[in-house]
Amino acid sequence: MQDMNRRDFMRLLGATGAVSGLTAMGIPTAVLAKASGKVIVVGGGFGGATCAQYLKRWGPDIDVTLVEREAKYVTCPFSNVVLAGDMTIDQITHSYDGLKAKGIKVVNDEVTGADVGAKKVTLKGGDTLSADMLVLSPGVKFIYGRVENDDKVEQSMPHAWKAGPQTALLRKQIMAMKDGGTVLILPPPKPFRCPPGPYERASLIANYLKNNKPKSKIIIVDSNESHSKQKAFHAAWQHVYGMGEGKMIQWVKETEGGKIEKLDPSTMTVTKEFGDEFKGDVINFIPYQKAAELVHSAGLTNKDGWCDVHQNTFESKVAKGVYVLGDACVAGAMPKSGHSANSQAKNCAAAIVTKLAGQEMPTPTYANTCYSLISPDFGISVAAVYGFKEGSIKKLASGVTPPYPKEKNRFYKNEAKYAKGWYKSITMDMFG
Repeated sequence: MQDMNRRDFMRLLGATGAVSGLTAMGIPTAVLAKASGKVIVVGGGFGGATCAQYLKRWGPDIDVTLVEREAKYVTCPFSNVVLAGDMTIDQITHSYDGLKAKGIKVVNDEVTGADVGAKKVTLKGGDTLSADMLVLSPGVKFIYGRVENDDKVEQSMPHAWKAGPQTALLRKQIMAMKDGGTVLILPPPKPFRCPPGPYERASLIANYLKNNKPKSKIIIVDSNESHSKQKAFHAAWQHVYGMGEGKMIQWVKETEGGKIEKLDPSTMTVTKEFGDEFKGDVINFIPYQKAAELVHSAGLTNKDGWCDVHQNTFESKVAKGVYVLGDACVAGAMPKSGHSANSQAKNCAAAIVTKLAGQEMPTPTYANTCYSLISPDFGISVAAVYGFKEGSIKKLASGVTPPYPKEKNRFYKNEAKYAKGWYKSITMDMFG
């Protein structure tokens, strides 16, 4: 743990966010009941679904509409487990029936435009919806044109960075690969959604290969000099699979040849900036990322392609009454993760409900927990608590799983159990 012992850290983690309840923060239920108005939430993922849930929980009389293109939501968390063959897509697919049962209107349609001044959204089906406030949680969009041919490889080098058909395609390619083949994983430069995701992916694909195609290997051709939970990942790889040139997992960092410059789907080769080439039987190319097109076309993004918000409420800095959550926003020290979006959504809901009730927003705190599976029974994690200080979200304390020691330790097996418990609890929080 950083700057505090584990007991104090867990106490602080348990107290984070408006999830502890607005009534526990000094605002009586009777006062919150005065909140009324109409709120449209766009995007039914970790940010949007959670925000809709808590808007209705804390403001029962608020008219809440959730607009989401898909009838069911497939989570990116645990999609790597699907790639490894230990879960199915159906097991990470969730319906919106729980939200509907709470009185939230769920509209399955695509938002094609947002008039942030008038608080209106236009739907692909032709309807226009208006509200007193808008909450946008649209996720990310891939940026093409940064790597030669990056717009031509979605089927030959699937990204699988949106869970669903792409996950199934990458899984199919891995299963069809011959024993002794090479899987290349190509993470984009930061920032991108779920910083530990490519490295958990390497771990779980390695687990499949170890059990089914043991002569095969994985090369992570990175466009970054370092990565999330690096010491813990590398120690675990060394222990479970073997790491380094000639071993099952090899990591090639950005300075070893530069960033990725070219993809050739006809020869299944990847060329780095200074000429180094890598050939793969299966290639997982993850494109550069920015906030989704919806917020770009609405004029809510900055020069870097992300949305600046007031980080205590997540209200846009350029449009009053419009809130941006999750991967699309700039959230200080918080990473672009599902748990971060869930935590932000609760604070955003608290800000909206208190505003509609004529009350002052409580001082927010935030949390992020990110589990990564090295194998189905070996896990690592990072957890952090954040506070709002001097106009931005800053890290107060954090903890990372220590690198695997020489002696066996049940700690890592328990981490894998906690990962599964985390997934069950957070999806229940979103959809239940």
